[in-house]
Amino acid sequence: MSTKMIIIVGLKFITLAIIMFFCFTIASVVSGVSEAEPAPSDAGASMLALLLVSLLVTAVFTYIILRSRWSGWKLVGTIFIAFYGLMTVVTQIESFVYLTHQLPPGMVQKFFLMGAIVALLYSPLAVLILGKMERELTTQAHNPRLVMPPVEWVWKMAAIAAAYVILYFTFGYFVAWKNPEVQAYYGGTDPGSFFAQMSGIWATMPWMFPFQVFRAMLWTAFVLPVIRMHRGRQWEVGMSVALLFAVWSSMLLLPNPYMPEAVRMTHLVETVSSNFIFGWLVGWLLNRHHSSLRVLFQWS
Repeated sequence: MSTKMIIIVGLKFITLAIIMFFCFTIASVVSGVSEAEPAPSDAGASMLALLLVSLLVTAVFTYIILRSRWSGWKLVGTIFIAFYGLMTVVTQIESFVYLTHQLPPGMVQKFFLMGAIVALLYSPLAVLILGKMERELTTQAHNPRLVMPPVEWVWKMAAIAAAYVILYFTFGYFVAWKNPEVQAYYGGTDPGSFFAQMSGIWATMPWMFPFQVFRAMLWTAFVLPVIRMHRGRQWEVGMSVALLFAVWSSMLLLPNPYMPEAVRMTHLVETVSSNFIFGWLVGWLLNRHHSSLRVLFQWS
């Protein structure tokens, strides 16, 4: 890439980050989130945090869009699905489970609306500004990604579900639940060991395990078009999915009146690390064939 091209991409990236900043601002007003939340005590810090989030998310999407083999509204739809699905749907369905008492009535619905507005505004603008709206005149080479026999899909989705449940509860206990402030916030205690914690969850909330399997399937479904359209090498696809899963944790940098800073920062460390690992695993499994593992699965 020439110096001129780097400068142009850099200017487009800065422009898109500013656009995302204003998309969040507009969406919070239209959805009613800004009216429902009290004004932050430090508005300057909140604006800087939102700008940082906008820069991080834009960096990931800029790379993904530029490395896409698709263009036009097909690409816009892919970006919207990944943006809204990963930023809002996968994350906010947990709010129904964990934050029903901490949030005002109707707030989760407003979060869903705000996320939809941001994704609708940002997705076409990102594709347009990065020059991918017009159809590219390239040779349509065979794309083998996500082309697998049914049995391979079955064992890979089972592996993805199992991996997510393990990562979710392991990082949740050893990173988040070990913090006394997190325990106090959710009104719980540390039973003393990871297996005691799992036993307690199984006894009181057994539905949590299939619920997290469902979330694993959502994470994966929303990123399938990105894997399919990516023109990069295998490690690039894995890195793209890992970053795409992890970057939404940056939303925890935003101060809010419902979650203390210590709890937010603990969840930030927990989710960035676990989602990055999970994303890399999803990218690695679905980006290529694993015939030797498929044979092992068939014989087991």
